[in-house]
Amino acid sequence: MKVLYNFFVFATSQLLPIVALFNKKLKLFVEGRKESFSKIREIKNENVIWFHVASLGEFEQARPIIEELKKKHDRYKILVTFFSPSGYEVRKNYTLADVICYLPLDSKANARKFIKSVNPKFAIFIKYEFWPNLLNELKLKEIPTILVSGILRENQIFFKNYGGFMRKALNAFCHFFVQDKNSKELLNSINFENVTIAGDTRFDRVSKILKQDNTLDFIDEFKDNQYTFIAGSTWQEDEELLVNYINNEASEKEKFIIAPHNMKQEAILELQKSINKRTVLYSTKAYKNLSEYSVFIIDTIGVLTKIYAAGDVAYVGGGLRTGLHNILEPATFGIPVVIGNKYNKFKEAVDLVGLKGCISISNQGEFLRVLMKLKSDEEYRKSTGKINQKYIQKNLGATKLIMDYLNTHL
Repeated sequence: MKVLYNFFVFATSQLLPIVALFNKKLKLFVEGRKESFSKIREIKNENVIWFHVASLGEFEQARPIIEELKKKHDRYKILVTFFSPSGYEVRKNYTLADVICYLPLDSKANARKFIKSVNPKFAIFIKYEFWPNLLNELKLKEIPTILVSGILRENQIFFKNYGGFMRKALNAFCHFFVQDKNSKELLNSINFENVTIAGDTRFDRVSKILKQDNTLDFIDEFKDNQYTFIAGSTWQEDEELLVNYINNEASEKEKFIIAPHNMKQEAILELQKSINKRTVLYSTKAYKNLSEYSVFIIDTIGVLTKIYAAGDVAYVGGGLRTGLHNILEPATFGIPVVIGNKYNKFKEAVDLVGLKGCISISNQGEFLRVLMKLKSDEEYRKSTGKINQKYIQKNLGATKLIMDYLNTHL
């Protein structure tokens, strides 16, 4: 298995530059990694704490810990590595990190060079990023390493009879902070006892959002005290449902704010053209009377969290096909959340669907029935939203548990 894994990494490194010629996202993936080693030279011979995240969601799990470390251990430099371009491109200018770069591909040579160059005092992996060559190198160098907000599933290779190579890599972790009992039991089943059920640090992150000023004057002007439906991180399949509803079922007094995941200009303009109600783009909002419009398309990044604060109901995209986006941000504002039907890999979605604070739909008919019910029944809408807010409050505290551990080991 070890030989096969290393051959696969080598083959991938040879193939990716060719495929990247025809794929913009893969081009970012390949070109960005060419800069990784030059970037980490900026913190050579420093006291470094290294965070590795897959993408944007995992970055949000790392963020509360980074913020606390900067407050209490400011002698350390923070390195954040990303696997995915979608996370790196959004957060590459995050000010609390000293260096942000892509994680090099997990070859044995890259792992040795990376760990030797960074020489972190502590390594923190988020949720489910397990790179065996890097982990083995961390173990060899006796660098303390922990997993934060971990999620383990029975179908992962660690729990298969042929997964010895990957199981061995887990020995790099001094401690596992996992989200749920199932993950702890799975690790216990392969003889790892250094496990704490800490929950998900994103709850602490989104809870803090309530303490900041979430007012956006342009959103207040657009909303004009009307019932407002927020659709965040939408993909084409989500937008098809929403546009059908807006064009055929929505009343004149309903307001809609759509923040698409795809920010390409042609996709934004195509979405705008498909809507038969007055629609304004964020990029063209200047000098317009926003209250006169029914639909507001947010063709920028960085404002969605505050926009959720103005919503009566939220729809979070990705759950019909591509992968559900963050439902905790709207949930923390105490509003109902509607999602697609592919959410089983997201513990918070499973929990909230079970509690009935989050409502799953799979087709246009269900989407229509849910939206009509939420719009017409204010008592139901408010009670559904309160379920979400209580769930957030109940699950706070992961960051403190992890910081207590770090404070005794740094």
